[in-house]
Amino acid sequence: MSKTTLKTASVLAFERKIDPSDALLFSGSWTERDSAASWPAIEVREKSVRGTISNRLKAKDQDPTKVDAAIENANLQTVDIAALDSQHDTLQMRFTVRVLPGAGTPSACNNADYQEKLVTTVKEYAQTNGFTALAQRYAANLASGRFLWRNRIGTEQVEVRVARLVDGKPAQTFTFNSLDFSLRNFDHSTAELEQLSKVVADGLAGEEHVLLEVTAFARMGAGQEVFPSQELILDRGRGDKSKTLYSVKGVAALHSQKVGNAIRTIDTWYPVEDDIVDLGPIAVEPYGSVTTQGKAYRQPKKKMDFYNLLDNWLLKDQVPALEQQHYVMAILIRGGVFGDAG
Repeated sequence: MSKTTLKTASVLAFERKIDPSDALLFSGSWTERDSAASWPAIEVREKSVRGTISNRLKAKDQDPTKVDAAIENANLQTVDIAALDSQHDTLQMRFTVRVLPGAGTPSACNNADYQEKLVTTVKEYAQTNGFTALAQRYAANLASGRFLWRNRIGTEQVEVRVARLVDGKPAQTFTFNSLDFSLRNFDHSTAELEQLSKVVADGLAGEEHVLLEVTAFARMGAGQEVFPSQELILDRGRGDKSKTLYSVKGVAALHSQKVGNAIRTIDTWYPVEDDIVDLGPIAVEPYGSVTTQGKAYRQPKKKMDFYNLLDNWLLKDQVPALEQQHYVMAILIRGGVFGDAG
């Protein structure tokens, strides 16, 4: 087969290999972490508030009379809220993660030659590098409690316990003081982190069945508000709640997608321009997109996006730099639909 005849499959899809569940939230006391299984669930409840008008006014509405009239009309809102019990100072977040083998093997591909080249390339990467570099970063994001998102900010103490489950029971448990780990880099390491990294790497390589139970404790203060995922309601009617929080059978929760986004926030290999402040790790995405900034850090014109790197690697035998190989593999582990419909 001539490599000039090889084309990207028009149907090409991969299943994710780091597969978290929704994360459920519970309320308790820091000194009672060892009995956390009995902690009560945090419920989502409603409250109505009388806010003030604070949005930026158009020039035509800045007349003092019009401003006074606008302020007279209170900004009435009904919102969802979740908080710790008034007697409890600690949030518990709990979820599971499956680490699956078969990274780089497509779940759907309509081009046998392309699939053969892809599988061979991934196998060569795994034989040469293994999955250690990626596994260390996934494990570090578990250890640091990055998945707590806003719930991690300003906390007094954070502890994460990661248990590897065998037959539904903990076979190994790793405990981390999460505030020892920076969210800006992956420089910090401990003996337990190295052990957890090996477990994740073995799962990705298919050497072990890996199911992890992750339990995080964040000491926030008695009665403090906590932050589950917020639901996206596309067609709110007048009088509807202005904020709707996610819950599972009455238990406040984070979406599995949000947990997964935190775990795969490992890309420090994207190009950084001189006039842009270094963000630290961003989530692994084909174009390096950071939606909160409305910016893509892997622009196609720079040939550093997933599609250019993959096509050059497979179709032109242009092997990327090692860190970009890690990035391409991380995208395949992330999963998605990547066929060339054109």
